[in-house]
Amino acid sequence: MLKRFVITTATCAVLAMPAATQNLFATVVTVDDAVITEYEIGQRAQLLQVLGAPSAGREGTIEALIEDRLKKKSTNSVGLNIDAADLADAMSDFAERVNLSTEAFVKVLAGEGVSEQTFRDFVAINVLWRNLIRSQYGNRVQITEADIDRALGTSGGASSIRVLLSEIIIPDPAPKVVQAQAQAQAEQASKATSVAEFSSFARRFSATATRDRGGRLDWLPLAKLPSQLRTIILSLAPGEVTSPIPLQGSIALFQLRDIQETDAPAVEYSAIEYAAYYMAGGRSDKTLAAAEKLKLQIDVCDDLYGVAKGEPAEALDRGTLAPKDIPQDIAIELAKLDPGEVSTNLTRADGTSLVFLMMCGRTDALNEDIGRDSVSTNLRQQRLSGYADSLIGELRASARIVRK
Repeated sequence: MLKRFVITTATCAVLAMPAATQNLFATVVTVDDAVITEYEIGQRAQLLQVLGAPSAGREGTIEALIEDRLKKKSTNSVGLNIDAADLADAMSDFAERVNLSTEAFVKVLAGEGVSEQTFRDFVAINVLWRNLIRSQYGNRVQITEADIDRALGTSGGASSIRVLLSEIIIPDPAPKVVQAQAQAQAEQASKATSVAEFSSFARRFSATATRDRGGRLDWLPLAKLPSQLRTIILSLAPGEVTSPIPLQGSIALFQLRDIQETDAPAVEYSAIEYAAYYMAGGRSDKTLAAAEKLKLQIDVCDDLYGVAKGEPAEALDRGTLAPKDIPQDIAIELAKLDPGEVSTNLTRADGTSLVFLMMCGRTDALNEDIGRDSVSTNLRQQRLSGYADSLIGELRASARIVRK
């Protein structure tokens, strides 16, 4: 059944014909040589009301008809037409949106005072305009896999929380004497009572690239952090430090410097794709230098297949996991990365293997069931709509529009 709006007294007043214009076919607007009559305005307004569209009022209806005249002139200028069969198919498709045949839909419209020709014109101009935009701009719209990945990793939602952290990551390899030293350093750092003191410990003990900045990280959306760490961070007041957190091959500490609620969309991720390439030599100067060189040679995770070619299969891990299934030390590093970025802060095999960790992409939990083809189609339509809006603006600027 068609959704119907109740016609209020105010709505009737807006759509009513002006008292001074008793002739239904009087010209209200001219668009170059084309005219818009009082009859057309009433017909379009009533059609939109039957369709359940939000009322645009008299002025909005006139603006829509002006755009139709501009679209018609533009499609005529390039010789675009719609034949009877294609128009019939388009009208049928439109009627099917409300589960009616074309004939049944036309009868419903007639019962509401809307002519079949009004419906026919409304469908025809939309089909012609769509065909024009596709023919003129379709080749300009190229949707890449990266575009789809970005679209899958974003969504709208409520406001979210972001945190400003400092970190200390202390290597904790196998020899017991080294482990004892790492644990003692971690205990000492956990007792820091100020940002400056924690930064001092970071410069002395931390093995990450942030040590030169006193362990300071940039703002991070809380949702990017592992769920276990979120709870710990939220329990802190600014300036407080976590207890030492044991990770695989290291010990981590975090200090909360600030916390904010933002207007950015709150996003939960259903899956994270990453690649881990294992480089012999651990955190030796030679291996770290090789890792820095490799960063300059690759742009996306797929590039690592070529790097690892000829090596044992276990030299490269590439996969997509739910956040809860990702090892915590890797999850913490991934939280700091955008797609295409790399971390070299982790090791494996008792510190003898450096983890070249690359973020491939994140999938928004709200988008996990959306197919990539569907996303590609939507992105294409969005970009074509942008071209269409731009063309309408140009046509309007060059047209002579006169209101009577």
